Amino acid sequence: MSGPRIVHAHGDRVTVTDPVTGVELLSYVYRPEAAWEASRPYIHPLRTLAGEVVTDYRPNDHRWHKGLSLTASHLSGANLWGGNSYVHGRGYLELPERVGSMAHVAFDEVAVRDDRAVIAERLTWHPHNGDLWADEERRVEVHDVDPESGSWALTWTSAITNRCEEPLRFGSPTTAGRELAGYTGLFWRGPRAFRDGVIVAPEAEGPGLMGRQAPWLAYSGEHDGADGHATLVFAHAPENDHLGAGGAHPAHWFVRNEPFAAVAPSWAFYDELELAPGDTLTRRYRVVVADGAWRRAEIAGYLAAHPW
Repeated sequence: MSGPRIVHAHGDRVTVTDPVTGVELLSYVYRPEAAWEASRPYIHPLRTLAGEVVTDYRPNDHRWHKGLSLTASHLSGANLWGGNSYVHGRGYLELPERVGSMAHVAFDEVAVRDDRAVIAERLTWHPHNGDLWADEERRVEVHDVDPESGSWALTWTSAITNRCEEPLRFGSPTTAGRELAGYTGLFWRGPRAFRDGVIVAPEAEGPGLMGRQAPWLAYSGEHDGADGHATLVFAHAPENDHLGAGGAHPAHWFVRNEPFAAVAPSWAFYDELELAPGDTLTRRYRVVVADGAWRRAEIAGYLAAHPW
């Protein structure tokens, strides 16, 4: 079976298309965008094999939410998330001097290998003044395209190296004092139609999973404009470790189904994560994009059949 097709519009985006259905599964956009929105590469649109879009872009409630992206809401006093910054006791304030960016440097690989599409990129992380705070090596892979189950998978790996002379402190609004707002790291913003969707984890379900731990979490929503549902399964790689402690540490999940759909396996929900000068933080995640409303047994069966 032939692998996905890749088209690179230089300076703008990389698109990955399924050759069987002709569906553009994703666009990886790396052109610079508005500074206040914390310019950074992102994936949008993200589509199911049936061609339905399962991401949102610059929604009117949070213009800095852009599909699927890696962000840092609180990083040593900087905001690489975009928009207003949370300050304990004062709420969200417009502080443009805190808003930083993540910049594309180069692609090491944009290719199809072994029936999977590979986008390997180098980036740099910056506070508002443009200083170099971190280097990142990122790898986005599209694989396991399966028309029979109506699903395909995306694996996102990021290795972030501190280039400062001081530790970098990764945090979130919760580490800064706001309850149950631990968003940071890989973040998905679902389409507006997915509001009030179904949230499922291995042993529980519902928005009460906010701030809880699990090796995976799934979100199902119903489309506007087309009959049917889609499910996204977010899985945390077993080697992801927390605060350098060693061993597996399932993410604390940031998840909402109102007033909008959002999922993030937060790397600093309750506690700051400190990265020493020269050290590297590596995280790997899988996102399964499926047509239909998958239930717990179906999700567990898929993940068991597709081990890391």
